[in-house]
Amino acid sequence: MIHITRRERFNAAHRLFKPEYSDEKNLQVFGKCSNPNWHGHNYELFVTVSGEIDPETGFLINLKGLSKLIRERIIEKIDHKNINLEVEFMKGRMASTENLAIAIWEQLEKPILALGSKLHCIKVYESENNYVEYFG
Repeated sequence: MIHITRRERFNAAHRLFKPEYSDEKNLQVFGKCSNPNWHGHNYELFVTVSGEIDPETGFLINLKGLSKLIRERIIEKIDHKNINLEVEFMKGRMASTENLAIAIWEQLEKPILALGSKLHCIKVYESENNYVEYFG
């Protein structure tokens, strides 16, 4: 088995908060990430797939096809958007990076299987110091 990873980038705003909390409680729980006027990140998304190399092509997966899939199913829907308000696959979820990684997995797992590979890991860098890895 071999793994290959494709990196994509997107920019998005979000706010960590619970509407039933006061602004003070949100600040206490979520810190400055609960800013009522939102805040943004320059995210990096790493999609790792696994499987066997096709002896005919020498590829695990065609990276152009994988990139197109990620762009259509994720990047075009989230880039320069407000995750809390505008991203359909995040509706009803706290806009944390943890939940974002899970939601991205859910959007990509079956289409990647259809391309003949298995989704191994979603890694989302929120900042140079913070990232989330999700293995399904």
